[in-house]
Order: sequence, then C-alpha cells, then structure tokens
Amino acid sequence: MPTYVRTDKCDGCKGGDKTACMYICPHDLMKLDKDGSETGHVMKAFNQEPEQCWECYSCVKICPQNAIEARHYADIVPLGGSVQPLRGGDSIMWTIKFRNGTLKRFKFPIRTTPEGSIEPYAGKPEADWSKLDSSGFFNSENGYRAGNPSELIRV
Repeated sequence: MPTYVRTDKCDGCKGGDKTACMYICPHDLMKLDKDGSETGHVMKAFNQEPEQCWECYSCVKICPQNAIEARHYADIVPLGGSVQPLRGGDSIMWTIKFRNGTLKRFKFPIRTTPEGSIEPYAGKPEADWSKLDSSGFFNSENGYRAGNPSELIRV
C-alpha cells in the first residue's frame, strides 16, 4: 500500500529545496508543495503518485519528523495496528502497534562497520588484464570447466 504524509508532523525539512523523502525515493514520487497550490498545505511533502509507490519504506525510514507512514495490507497489519520505523545514526527502531494497543519495539543495526571503512578488494590479488583475452579464462579455473559443444541444445 502507498505511503502518505501526515501534514501535522511534516515540516518540509525546514524549507529546503529538496526534502529528505524527495532525495531518497527511488521512483521520484515525493514532492514538496511549496505554495500549497497542489495539496492545500504550504511547505509539506506529499506522494504525488501513490499508485506507483514501490513500498520500499525508504521515505518512511529517512523522514526526520517521522511524518510518513504506509497504509498496510490488512493481512499483515489489521485495522487499528501500525508498523513504524525510525532511523537513527546506527540503527533502525521498528515500533509495532497491535490492534489491542500493545506496543513492541525492535532495534536493528544499520551497519556493522563504520561508514566508508569497507575495502571490498582487500586481500584479493590484483587483476591480470593480460589474461582477459585468453581462451578459457573465465571457465577453466576453480572447479569450472569449459563448455562442451555436444552438450548444447539444438533447435
């Protein structure tokens, strides 16, 4: 189900040109209504095409005011319940509200290493570009074998 902005909580990210939700949305659905002409709410963000929402929760997690929520399917979150993530610097806190009013919170780390510290090629040999054009380079090492033409399916 699509996301929606609670206008009572949204502050338009303090009047910047681009809100956090606009920045993070992979489908560019979030928009800032600067003059109130589109929604009637000045300097509030909104989902301009709710039917196109991927429900990725990126905007919900990044909103600093916790103003964006998602309408959930009834089989996952029955009427009266809610699921709300809140992103911190090192973790995401998920708040689950059940229909009977019970609240549960779960905290998950965002990363296990400091940002920017990962070295993906550390400990790996340097690439030998001269082997790139040699026959069998990609399929004759580490347990792989070259393809056998007789094994091909002919149509």
